[in-house]
This record gives sequence, C-alpha cells and structure tokens, in this order.
Amino acid sequence: SKNKRSWIMSRIRSGNTSPEKQVRSFLHRHGFRFRLHKKNMPGKPDIVLPRLKTAIFVHGCFWHQCPACRGGRLPKSNLSYWEGKLKRNQERDRENSEKLQKLGWKVITIWACGTGGSRLETDLLGQLSSIP
Repeated sequence: SKNKRSWIMSRIRSGNTSPEKQVRSFLHRHGFRFRLHKKNMPGKPDIVLPRLKTAIFVHGCFWHQCPACRGGRLPKSNLSYWEGKLKRNQERDRENSEKLQKLGWKVITIWACGTGGSRLETDLLGQLSSIP
C-alpha cells in the first residue's frame, strides 16, 4: 500500500550506512584519516581523504544501480517512476565525479556489494596505493 511504501522509504538512511561504516573502519585500521560528508564539495562525498585529495563515495547497489550485482534490479511496480529516479541518480553521480576531478580530486566509488570480505581490501588498497 502507499502508506506501507512511505513508511519503508522513511527508514532509508542517506549517511552512516553499514557499508559506509565498514569502509571507514577499514580506512582507520590502515592508518588513513578522513573527514565525513563534506557539504562544501560537489556531491557531498561520504569520505574525504584531504591529504590524498581523494573523495570516496559508498554507493548503495539499488539507489545507484550497481552494474555488477542483482541489487541494482528495478522494481516491477511503478516502473516509469523508478527508471527516471534511478537514471537521474546515475547522472548526478557522474556530474559530481566530473566536478571533483576538474577541481583536482581523485574520485573512488565503492559499491555496497563490494564492502564484504577481502574484496574491499583488494579494491580499495589498490586504488589508494596508486595515488601519488
């Protein structure tokens, strides 16, 4: 029902999500120090590493349409709404990434499905180690 959907949507958090906390814990454990949700930066990155001039976005697979997992599937009901909404999210992600890069920032995107186990360590450390 409409009320049930509204209640469910009201419970979805935009920051301090479980995948985001996993990434922050990983970074802290490996000696990285960071800032959270910098409002004065395009896209308000989830994590900012000022010394490395790196912005990290931790994307939910559904909301940002992960190409690698089933979490990015579209709902069957109200398809036209969801297609437009999720496509706009992807466009905004791309725009924010381009703006940050033009300002000289490196942008790293981590998908929620990639925060479990050794994938996070392999992917994130690999990307961070390539920063001069």
